[in-house]
Amino acid sequence: MRILTCNIRYFGAKDGDNGWVHRKALCARVIRSQSPDVICFQEMWAEQFADLAAAFADFETFGMIDEPTGRHPMNAIFYRGATFRRVSASGYWLSQTPHVPGSRAWDSACVRLANWLRLQDRVTGAEFRVVNTHLDHVSQLARENQARLIVEDAAAYPATYPQLLTGDMNCDESNSAIAAFRAGGWIDTYAAVHGTENPGHSFHRFLGPAFVSDIGKMDWIFARGAVAVTAAETISDSEHGRFPSDHYFIAATVHIDEESYESR
Repeated sequence: MRILTCNIRYFGAKDGDNGWVHRKALCARVIRSQSPDVICFQEMWAEQFADLAAAFADFETFGMIDEPTGRHPMNAIFYRGATFRRVSASGYWLSQTPHVPGSRAWDSACVRLANWLRLQDRVTGAEFRVVNTHLDHVSQLARENQARLIVEDAAAYPATYPQLLTGDMNCDESNSAIAAFRAGGWIDTYAAVHGTENPGHSFHRFLGPAFVSDIGKMDWIFARGAVAVTAAETISDSEHGRFPSDHYFIAATVHIDEESYESR
């Protein structure tokens, strides 16, 4: 199974020639070229959801709206409906009141939430869970507590139950929020293949390799439970100097062990 995490830079940003209308086709082409089975998006506004849902008409979609009266499924998840059957779907807000829509805490600059799906392979019967999130970009206290909530949520499942966690964590491997994920049993898929958690920065401000940063990879795909990782890459594709987003997309190829847990 091929899974991607893609921060696509929100529609409303004042990005000039890098605005969404100028790069939406490129974004779809780059993602499609990776032959994904599951695509996890961050910063997805309603306009982008409409564009990419049309571009990936062979995919089913799920995404909770972040604000109580909002329209943007910020952390939407797309998956191949012909390959996977949806077992369950939900989400929660990364706050002290995770059941309250639009809630925030710990000086988080933005409302942050996690969306999740339980999917079952239609052929093998293997079941797994995908969690997609976006930690705060300002408050370190928020990042640490948001990571803690995600760890606590994942721990409700058996230790062998296959889970994948994707997202823009707004921090690299040196941050204590990443340490919290590790302590909670999550492993970095890139490190599982390449032996390092830091392939270089994944945020690049539409500049690609010309961007200089002292922050390493902030876009992550983690695995927990009976998940075998066989490949992992940073997707740095561009066309004529234009990039699909201000972040590189991250990909992993994984195998789910259908015999490692008892599905009910």
